[in-house]
Amino acid sequence: MRKQGHRSRAVVAVLTAALVGVAGCDAVGGDSAGPTQPKTSPKPTPAWDTSPGSMAAVGDSITRGFDACGILKDCPDVSWATGSSTQVASLAVRLLGRAKAAGRSWNYAVSGARMADLPAQMTQAASRTPALVTVMVGANDACRDSTAAMTSVSDFRAGFEDALGVLRKSAPKAQVYVASVPNLKRLWSEGRANPLGKQVWKLGVCPSMLADADALDAAATERRDTVQERVEAYNAVLKEVCAKDERCRYDGGAVYAYRFGTDQLSHWDWFHPSVNGQARLAEIAYRKVRSVS
Repeated sequence: MRKQGHRSRAVVAVLTAALVGVAGCDAVGGDSAGPTQPKTSPKPTPAWDTSPGSMAAVGDSITRGFDACGILKDCPDVSWATGSSTQVASLAVRLLGRAKAAGRSWNYAVSGARMADLPAQMTQAASRTPALVTVMVGANDACRDSTAAMTSVSDFRAGFEDALGVLRKSAPKAQVYVASVPNLKRLWSEGRANPLGKQVWKLGVCPSMLADADALDAAATERRDTVQERVEAYNAVLKEVCAKDERCRYDGGAVYAYRFGTDQLSHWDWFHPSVNGQARLAEIAYRKVRSVS
């Protein structure tokens, strides 16, 4: 009985060692684990083209040069995005050259447009298959008859996402430059010192911010602060949504941060950019588009 038990224990020891060896081989990826799967490399991010060969602009009255040349009218010739004026040197002229800009840049912005209007404008822009699309919109979403009528942040986000989706269907490789919404409260602060400007404001220019321009009571202050907070929320949306699109570049809040002075404001309404202000917007955009990072 002792010899048989000794042999049995020996057999068990041999089998155990064999099993441990097999398990150890599996643990380190031996033959029984099957063929090793090749590692996948992350998809490279497309390089930003700092010299696009064509461009289209979408947005609102700022991109149409509203009130820059005359009272209550568009002046696209001085548009920061696509204008031909030598006083402005628009983004299109700076990027494409004056001759090429005349035939390879298009302005689909509409005065009074809000974010809800952007998908339709983007459809027009996409039909050109531009290398670059500029976006400046949001001021009219905050400039309503009352703060209650301002576009909600969720609707603003949905509209911007829809607009980018429209572009991607027809022009998947188009780059997008997104300008931040201007600091409307600063525009009020600068323009309220001009009596003529305040008279024009009464015609319905951004009433949520500019109504009762000289009122400094608690209600007026709260109203303006509410508009300002909404503008900041819009800019956060522009930044976040743009960041999800590998061919989209947000201006980092540069337009919002720009300190428009009286020289940069229209001398008809003291709210929209003047010719000088349009030139400053063109400079900001050019720096952002031409930046390698």
